[in-house]
Amino acid sequence: MSSWGWQVLQNLVQAEIKQRTEEGCEVEGFQQKLEDAGQDAGKLTAVYEELTALPIAANFPYYEPNGLEEIRAARPEGPRNMNVDWTEEQWRNKFHGAWLGRSVGCALGKPLESWSFMNGTNENPGWKNVQLWFEGADAWPIKNYTPGQSRAQEKHGIELANYARQSELERIQYMETDDDIRYTVLSLLMLEEKGLAWDSWDTGLMWLKHLPFGKVFTAEAQSYANFSALANQYGWNRGEDSEAQKDWVRTHLNPYREWIGAQIRVDGLAYGAAGRPEIAAELAWRDASFSHVKNGIYGAMFVSAMIAAAFAENDPERIVEIGLSEIPRHCRLSSDIRLAVSIANEATSQLELVDRIWESFKHYHPVHTNNNAALCAAALVFARGDFETAITTAVLGGWDTDCNGATVGSIMGAIDGAKQLPENWTSKLNDTMYSEINGFHPIAISECARRSYEVYRKLHG
Repeated sequence: MSSWGWQVLQNLVQAEIKQRTEEGCEVEGFQQKLEDAGQDAGKLTAVYEELTALPIAANFPYYEPNGLEEIRAARPEGPRNMNVDWTEEQWRNKFHGAWLGRSVGCALGKPLESWSFMNGTNENPGWKNVQLWFEGADAWPIKNYTPGQSRAQEKHGIELANYARQSELERIQYMETDDDIRYTVLSLLMLEEKGLAWDSWDTGLMWLKHLPFGKVFTAEAQSYANFSALANQYGWNRGEDSEAQKDWVRTHLNPYREWIGAQIRVDGLAYGAAGRPEIAAELAWRDASFSHVKNGIYGAMFVSAMIAAAFAENDPERIVEIGLSEIPRHCRLSSDIRLAVSIANEATSQLELVDRIWESFKHYHPVHTNNNAALCAAALVFARGDFETAITTAVLGGWDTDCNGATVGSIMGAIDGAKQLPENWTSKLNDTMYSEINGFHPIAISECARRSYEVYRKLHG
């Protein structure tokens, strides 16, 4: 590890201190150890390794296993497999709605994926800057895609993401490439190629085949680099101790292992398990275990189960409960989601909701799993089944704006079906998506939906 530059190691150690704190470890004195290590890579390495060896405090109130059977043993009761009797036309409409809703929500939030809105500024929390941007463009309340220009840029010093110009209101003609879309495509490909016979090792092989390293970030980048080194060492075959290898891939130099990355990867898997939240959660567990642990895994399982349930259930609060039924009842994420649902049921306005959610969960990093999952759950419950209210609330809340818009759009799209989604949102995408993955750049959104439906039929008859 000492081959990494000291600047990188300093950042990793700093992030690991926070991560270990959140996991329930006693980290007193480690900030001073980091400062004392200075620019010495060897000393920084020693501090990092000491951090990773810390035990969980005996009084930590949560139970957070990584294994599937341990997770299942700790979860609440749930439906597991939901009986639905849709016609083929209704099924196809729901699959199309899920892909289309995901694209709409992602495109709405994509220009806002900049620090001003994700982390906030000294002047305002992120959600307030989102409001100011739309007000400065004379587009408040949010009823359409993000305007490319706003008086808020000069007045408040906030800016849109400079890589998302094709998702701005004045330019949008399709779903431009985005990691939220690439992972959905990769999940579709996994189910097409492997069916249900795959694990986290196959996730790594799929990434090496289709994802350039420059297209992965944080936890995904760390696990990608680790897996590449490991797979090359073993000639692309699993070693004898595959469980130890898996744990090394997802934890070595990876203080981001509970961030949002796994949560945004599950949609294509959940579509293949429509109406079957237990299977959807298991598929999410397999994929998430490549790069994440604990709440990073639970966020993926929670969202995957919700998406699968949305093909059979139309009550958003019930869908959230089904998502919770697939993760440990006494984990941090479950506690956070239940608080978010309580806030959503009490809030009397959209602004009150996002303000209270921000204040309740701002201690997390802007791209952590828990705060973003809590915002998604709150947006679903608060919207009471209205697609536009759901996606705009999820994006207004700040943090990982495109990811949250995409997740909520996916769930609402599966509930409503494509034919019921508002045309002023869907028509601007012209049934077209770019993913930077061969065969899907471009591709019709409806074609992706058709293929997901065919996978579903193949897997579940």
